[in-house]
Amino acid sequence: MDPAPLSDADLEVLARIRDLLAGARFALLTGAGLSTDSGIPDYRGPDSPPRSPMTYQEFVRDPANRQRYWARNHIGWSHMRHADPNRGHFSAAELERRGYLTGLVTQNVDRLHQDAGSSNVVDLHGRYDQVICLDCGRTYSRRLLAGVFEELNPGFLERAAATGLVEMAPDADATVEDLALIRSFVVAVCPACGGTLKPDFVYFGENVPKDRVERSYAMVDEAAALVVAGSSLTVMSGLRFVRHAAKENKPVVIINRGATRGDEKATIKLEAGVSQALGYLAVELPSL
Repeated sequence: MDPAPLSDADLEVLARIRDLLAGARFALLTGAGLSTDSGIPDYRGPDSPPRSPMTYQEFVRDPANRQRYWARNHIGWSHMRHADPNRGHFSAAELERRGYLTGLVTQNVDRLHQDAGSSNVVDLHGRYDQVICLDCGRTYSRRLLAGVFEELNPGFLERAAATGLVEMAPDADATVEDLALIRSFVVAVCPACGGTLKPDFVYFGENVPKDRVERSYAMVDEAAALVVAGSSLTVMSGLRFVRHAAKENKPVVIINRGATRGDEKATIKLEAGVSQALGYLAVELPSL
C-alpha cells in the first residue's frame, strides 16, 4: 500500500523546513519510522503493538533465552532480508550526493541506507546482516549463519509458516507463540571457538560503542542544523544528539508521526510521512 500523500498543511510546514535548511549543510538522524514504507514495522509508532525486546543481560545469562531469540530471529531474518529501500532512503542518498549532509546517523540496523547508495553513514545500533562471537570477537555474515541454521534445523521455517501470521520487529525479531517450535530450535555456536554468537547490533541494556557516538557528534558539530526523521527519540542514544544541537543553538527539525522526547527542542516539528517528506526536500532544496 502506498503511503498517504502529504496534505496542504504538511506542504506548508515542509516549505518552512526547506527555507530553514536552504544553503546549509545538516546532519540527518533516522529511525525505524523511515523503514516502515519498506515493510519493516517500527517499535513505537502510533500503530505499533507493545513490545518487550530482549535485553543484553537476558541474552547472555540464559541459554534458553538465546534459543528463543535465535529461533525468532531466524524467522524474522527470512522476512527482513527481502526488504528494499524506499523513497526516503533514496532521498537521503540524493541529499548526500547534492552535498547537503555532513553525515547520516541511523538508529536502524536494516542497512537500507547503504542499499540506497548512502556512504557516510553511522550505524549507531549496529547492523543486522552481521553476527559477532562474544568470546573471540570474530564476525560472520548473517546470510552465512542462515545457511548454518537451515542445516541444523531442517524444515523449521516451513513449520513456523504453518503456525500462521508472525509479528515482526525492526531488529528481525519475530513474535512466535508456539513454544514447542521454539524449544526444538538448535542454536549455532562460533565455528572458530565454539563461543556464543550474537547479532552485531546494540541490545537494550547495552552501550553504543564510543567511536560511533564520537563520529555522530562530529557530524552534528559540522552541521548548521540537525534533521530527525522517523525516530521517537525514546532512547538516549538518539536524543543526546538533539539535546547537543539545541545546546549549540542549532536548529532542530523533527519529522515523525507521533510525539517524540525531543519535541520541546524542535525548531520545527512535522507529523507526516517520513519518506514523502525527505522526498520533498531532496527535490525542493536549492543547489548549494
